[in-house]
Amino acid sequence: MATISRFEDIEAWQKARLLSKRIYQLTAAGKFARDFGLRDQIRRASVSIMANIAEGFGRSGSAEFKQYLSTVKGSAAEVQSHLYVASDAGLIGEDEFKELYDLADETARMIGGFLKYLRQSNIRGAKFK
Repeated sequence: MATISRFEDIEAWQKARLLSKRIYQLTAAGKFARDFGLRDQIRRASVSIMANIAEGFGRSGSAEFKQYLSTVKGSAAEVQSHLYVASDAGLIGEDEFKELYDLADETARMIGGFLKYLRQSNIRGAKFK
C-alpha cells in the first residue's frame, strides 16, 4: 500500500468527496431543493463521510482511526437509506438513485478494505503521519 501522508491521499476520501459533490449538485435543484429536511440530512451524511475520514486520520493513532472509519461506513449506509426516501418520494430518478447508491457503496467497500488492512497490519499503535 502506498504511503499516506495526508488524508487527501486516501482513495476512499477522494471517492467520498465525489459523492458529496454529486449529492450537493442533485439536491440544489428541482423538488429536492425544496425538501429542506431530506436535503439537509443527505448532505450532512455525505459530508460526514469525508469529515470522519479526515478527522480519524488526524487523531493520534490507528485505534482511533479505525473507530472513525467504522462511523464512515455507517454514514455511507445512511446516504443510501436517504436515497431510497428520495426515490420513493419522486425526488430523484432511477438513474440518479443507482449512480449515487453505487458511489456510496463503493466508498463503503473501500473503507472496509482499508479497515481490514489496518487490522492486519503491524501499525496498530502507530501514527500515520
